[in-house]
Amino acid sequence: MNAKETALKILKESFVGTMATIQQNKPHTRYMTFFNDEFTLYTATSKQTQKVEELEANPHTHILIGYDGEGFGDDFLEIEGTVSITDDDSLKEKVWNEHMKPWFSGPEDPNLVILRVEPVTIRLMNKKGEEPHIIEL
Repeated sequence: MNAKETALKILKESFVGTMATIQQNKPHTRYMTFFNDEFTLYTATSKQTQKVEELEANPHTHILIGYDGEGFGDDFLEIEGTVSITDDDSLKEKVWNEHMKPWFSGPEDPNLVILRVEPVTIRLMNKKGEEPHIIEL
């Protein structure tokens, strides 16, 4: 399996990762649940969160996803990307799942927005001690 195939496999199998934004000129990281369409990532949030304010001020993000905690040699992805905030109904329907019910009444909830992450750089990291691989987009 080449680096691009490995990266897509990681995105298909991993849903939870960290997402960093900038808050008061310092990094701020939180766990998020991600969905992907090839290398474009999507995550749901409330439009009333700090991360939305942070991304409106600075749309750049850094995401770590794929590490499963098995130890040295676990491969994972480092993704630098640009975020757009959307309330597109079709994306809300696409991303919606029952696990979101504690936070939102449904995909039509007016507070639900989708963060769309367009990758700028993707690096496959720590693949059995190999040097990082840059994924060509």
